[in-house]
Amino acid sequence: MAEPKLFQQPVIEKARNPRKALVRLIPYLAPFKVSLAIVGALILVSILLELVGPYLMGKAIDGYIGAKDPKGLGVVAAWMLAVYALISVVDAASSRRMGRVSQRALKNVRRDLFGHIQTLPLRFFDSRPAGELMSRLTNDIEAVNQAISMNMVSMVVNVLLLVGIVAAMFVLNVYLALASLLIVPIMFLFTSFIARYTRKGFRDLQKRLGEFNGVTEEAISGQRVIKAFRRNDTVVEAFRKQNAEVCRAAIYANSYALLLMPLSNQLANLFVIVLAGFGGWLALKGLVTVGLIATFITYGRNFVGPIRQLANVYNSIQAALAGAERVFEIIDTPSEADDPAAAPLERIEGKVRFEDVDFSYVEGTPVIKNMTLEAKAGEILALVGPTGAGKTTIVNLLTRFYDVDGGRITVDGRDIRQIRKDDLRRRLGLVLQDTFLFATTVMDNIRYGRPEATDKEVIAAAKIAEAHHFIRLLPHKYETVLSERAANLSQGQRQLLAIARAVLANPAILILDEATSSVDTRTEARIQKALLRLMEGRTSFVIAHRLSTICEADHLLVIDDGEIVEQGTHRSLLAARGFYHRLYMAQFKGEKI
Repeated sequence: MAEPKLFQQPVIEKARNPRKALVRLIPYLAPFKVSLAIVGALILVSILLELVGPYLMGKAIDGYIGAKDPKGLGVVAAWMLAVYALISVVDAASSRRMGRVSQRALKNVRRDLFGHIQTLPLRFFDSRPAGELMSRLTNDIEAVNQAISMNMVSMVVNVLLLVGIVAAMFVLNVYLALASLLIVPIMFLFTSFIARYTRKGFRDLQKRLGEFNGVTEEAISGQRVIKAFRRNDTVVEAFRKQNAEVCRAAIYANSYALLLMPLSNQLANLFVIVLAGFGGWLALKGLVTVGLIATFITYGRNFVGPIRQLANVYNSIQAALAGAERVFEIIDTPSEADDPAAAPLERIEGKVRFEDVDFSYVEGTPVIKNMTLEAKAGEILALVGPTGAGKTTIVNLLTRFYDVDGGRITVDGRDIRQIRKDDLRRRLGLVLQDTFLFATTVMDNIRYGRPEATDKEVIAAAKIAEAHHFIRLLPHKYETVLSERAANLSQGQRQLLAIARAVLANPAILILDEATSSVDTRTEARIQKALLRLMEGRTSFVIAHRLSTICEADHLLVIDDGEIVEQGTHRSLLAARGFYHRLYMAQFKGEKI
């Protein structure tokens, strides 16, 4: 059986519209016009100095070595030393300034991308894995950084240097310049050939590394299951196969990549051979000097490097523009927006009504069908039913994580689509089965429900939620920093902190989605006590698989396949001996539904 291919990394080779991606980047560079102008000036100075160095060497050979003038030779040598030292200083200054520009520009790109992600609707995240979004915030941004800070500058420098060298050659001697250009097509042919296969090799290597990382991550994170089912040998074999594939792909990619340098050196030698042979013949005819030949040979060697770099830089810039395109694709995604006519919500009593509501996550697959329900202010409304019946979807619609396809939902008679989302959610409190706590202090996690709350108010909320007693036993009490996903707390403790957070938020409408399903009976009793305090005087929607937790609800709705099949109190529904009765008996008597 073939091993599953997980966590494959997307391969970026070329942007669909490089010009558009580049135009979108320009506004981020616009605030740094002065710095970019300085970088441009430094680049021109560097290129001029690159051209002056070989010229001085030719003058030294013709003017002072032949004439046996050590003093003049020393002066020229000093000038050459100063020129090449100045080249290093100018290049360092331009690289440093361009690096600062790119980092500041990309700081703004990251800011816009992350800020926009926070405004996107949940439906967007349903089809986008978190790893992909992280890749856009890190890998794609870094690719753009490399292009702006190094590769684009390198491309400009290399192009201008090539132009400068060709111009200098024709100024100095047309015949030697034409002979030099005969080598150029050969250089481009070999360089593009090697670059094409190198790109193909590294693209395959990237894919294999993605598969390798997936197998490795799966093996490390799934150690309990692997050991429990004695699958160590299988995991090792899967790792061996992927490791071999990575090795094969790396050998292929690096074989071509490493071929580029010796091939470039041989092309440079060919350049020298042509110039030395043809130049020597011209020198014997008295048409050129030895110093001029030396100058051309130096120019020739300097000609090979930029050609080799341009192929690599071009590919890198294409990858960067593809990364920029992926970033702007997210930024261009429409935000979660309020209706222009939406009004603020000052205060609510808590009466909630669903009127003929239809909804589907995927078009053509209805999840909620023509549903009508009502929760009076201060009433506890319980939602029960089998997994996948649509209970959590009701909560998602009430919080406007998703909007209804048909019908409407009202709070105190107002359609929630006509209420600002922030105002609506400020009046809602959620305690979910999968409690999410942040890697910060206990105090800050509870205060997440109301950022302006004082420490005394946080502690008071923790006491109401029955969390104060275990918080006092933590190493630093309320200032204890939780680990990632609060792994240093039990499931019950995490739930109590979530309840404390909801208490502090002081919502008018409370939503409890399987808030006690993952804890033991003793912890459940403590949580139930905290929840009863929390629900006092609030309209509450309670979803629970453990039917014992909702026996005292004011009203029960039995949901199946997106429809309300029964409703009433716990006692009346049991007496009716219908769907709810079968659910209850299956849970407590072990009968089949």
